[in-house]
Amino acid sequence: MKRQPFSLLALVLLILANLAAAVERGPAVPDYPFQEVAAGVYVIQGPIAYPSPENQGFMNNPAWVVTDAGVVVIDPGASVQSGEMVLRALRKVTEAPIIAVLNTHVHGDHWLGNQAIQAAYPDVPIYAHPNMIEAIENGAGEQWLDLMLRATEGATAGTEAVGPTQAVGGETELQLGGLTYRIHHWGQAHTNNDLMIEIPERAVLFAADNANNQRIVRFDDASFAGLIDTLERAKALPVKVVVPGHGPVGGPEIIEENLVYVATLREAVAELFDAGMSDFEMKAPIAKRLSAYQDWAGFEDELGKHISLAYLEVEAEAF
Repeated sequence: MKRQPFSLLALVLLILANLAAAVERGPAVPDYPFQEVAAGVYVIQGPIAYPSPENQGFMNNPAWVVTDAGVVVIDPGASVQSGEMVLRALRKVTEAPIIAVLNTHVHGDHWLGNQAIQAAYPDVPIYAHPNMIEAIENGAGEQWLDLMLRATEGATAGTEAVGPTQAVGGETELQLGGLTYRIHHWGQAHTNNDLMIEIPERAVLFAADNANNQRIVRFDDASFAGLIDTLERAKALPVKVVVPGHGPVGGPEIIEENLVYVATLREAVAELFDAGMSDFEMKAPIAKRLSAYQDWAGFEDELGKHISLAYLEVEAEAF
């Protein structure tokens, strides 16, 4: 039988299809260094800037825990590209399978990397607070995909919203690979779905965005009173290593520094509210009280918004 020649038109169409597929997917996130912060617990410290074309949306602190039964991944990043970078990093440590993923809260810079983990392990359970699962079902995933795509000028293209599959509430425990994962949720804090994850055998606490280091984060979904309560409770936990949502890993001082910031801000807003001052008048005196944080990334961008949000909270309690 005579073989049909491959037409020039078909070749052109194939090339165009491949080019289109490439354009639809953002570039790979470069490999970032990681550190072992406790026995078998590894963290990649992401940039502390806002999502941008330069950081490709990667800005959180993805982590993984190596156990006898496999690997547990925590917050694999802001895109499928971030998740793939996390996979490359952990494969430098172990070839063990991934047995679970934990998502700390609904803000997409922490969990949109789920897509890469699920692609490699289709049946992996992904745990999160039920409020996070509900928020994604109600459109939060699509909102974060759009935000990241616009902020990075397309660098996160190809990312899909692969949300959690297993709900886990506060004050419960997961036993994964011979280690205990104590799930702490004491009500609305940074969001209404934050999980702080304690591994008592390693004296490690993943604080999520309830506590950050050298970074002031958005509080658009926060309760100031609730965040203060959460940080007060976290202070009592017997941990030695604190992994913040953003910024360098440290010790319990990270919890204290964040508590001082939030408590000082809310106390100052309440005091100046009682004195009859408007929220826009408060920034200068409150910035002075919080001068210890003026070099933290996001301080200038977020302080005014934090004051306005705290003002609304204080005002609501006054009536």
